[in-house]
Amino acid sequence: MSSPNEVPSTPVLGAGGAVLAFDVGGTDIKAALLDERGSIRDILRVPTPIEGQGTASAVISRIGELAADLLLSNPDVHPQAAGLLVPGQVDDERGIGVFSENLRWSNYPFRDRAEAALGLPVGFGHDVRGAGEAEHRLGAAAPFRDVVVMTIGTGIAGAIFIQGTLYTGRGKAGEMGHSKVAEGPACACGSRGCLEAVASAGAIARRYTGATGQVVSGAKDVLNRVALGDEIAKQIWESALDALALDLSHTVALLAPEAIVIGGGLSQAGPALFEPVERRLAAIAPPRRRPKLLRASIGQNAGVIGAALRARDLVDERVGRLRL
Repeated sequence: MSSPNEVPSTPVLGAGGAVLAFDVGGTDIKAALLDERGSIRDILRVPTPIEGQGTASAVISRIGELAADLLLSNPDVHPQAAGLLVPGQVDDERGIGVFSENLRWSNYPFRDRAEAALGLPVGFGHDVRGAGEAEHRLGAAAPFRDVVVMTIGTGIAGAIFIQGTLYTGRGKAGEMGHSKVAEGPACACGSRGCLEAVASAGAIARRYTGATGQVVSGAKDVLNRVALGDEIAKQIWESALDALALDLSHTVALLAPEAIVIGGGLSQAGPALFEPVERRLAAIAPPRRRPKLLRASIGQNAGVIGAALRARDLVDERVGRLRL
C-alpha cells in the first residue's frame, strides 16, 4: 500500500510544466507529482519490489501503478514528462541501468520501458547524481563550482561537479562506496572492505547485529546505543567515521573540491556525524586543501526533486525546439 510523505507547501522548482518524478532506492521508491507552479502536489513512498532477476521489471510496473494513483488523486494536474532515477551503474545517455549488485539488474532499458508504461517522455539518470543535481541547483552545493555531493544511505555514492558541470565518467564516476578502506567485511559488489560495507547506514546496522546477535532497526538505533554507553556500538560507529574520513581524504587529494556536501539517511545524525568526521579529516588532509564539510539542505525529497529537474529539462528542451 502506498504511504504519503510530507508534502512541501511552497514551490520548489518554479513555474513550468507539470511532471511526474520517481526516485528508486535500494529500500523504497518515492513517487511525486509536481504541478505547473513547481510545487510537490502529492508524494508517495512504497517498498522497492525485490524479485531477484525480475526486480527491474517489477520496478517499472510499480511506477506505472504509482503514476495512476497520483493522477487519480490530482485530476487537475496534467504532467508533460517524467523523471526516473535508479541506483547502480547507469548509462544516462542510453537510458540503461547497466548494473546493480544490490537489485540484481543488468543492462535493463529503463527509459524505454518507463516511457511505454507512462506514455510520457522520461528523463533518466542515477539516483545519487540526480539528488546531487538538485542539491547543486537548489541547495547547499549551489554556491560552489567544484563540489562533491555524497549520499550515505543503503549505499554510498557521490555526484561530482567540476567547474559547475556534472562529471559522470560515462556513468561510472562517483562510486566512492566501492573504494577500499578496510580489510573487511565483504561487500555486495564482491570485494572486501569497501566503504559501503563499513559505513553505509545499512552496514552499520548489519555489523552491530553480526557482532552482538541483537537485531537493530538501523544506524540510528546503533547511534542511540552509543549514547547509552554500548561499547560495541561505539566501536562500530567509530570505525565507520574513520572509514568515511579516509575516503573523503582521497576525494580531497584527487579533486580538491571547495566543499563536500553530505546527504542521505546517515546525514540525519547531524553533529554526531559531521563533527567527528571533520576532526578526522582535519588530521589527515592538508589545511590548504581542506574543503568545507556541509550537510545537504534539501532533505528527504532530494531524489524526487532531482528526478523532477530531469523531467523539467525535457519539457524545456521541447518548448525550446517549438520556438525555433
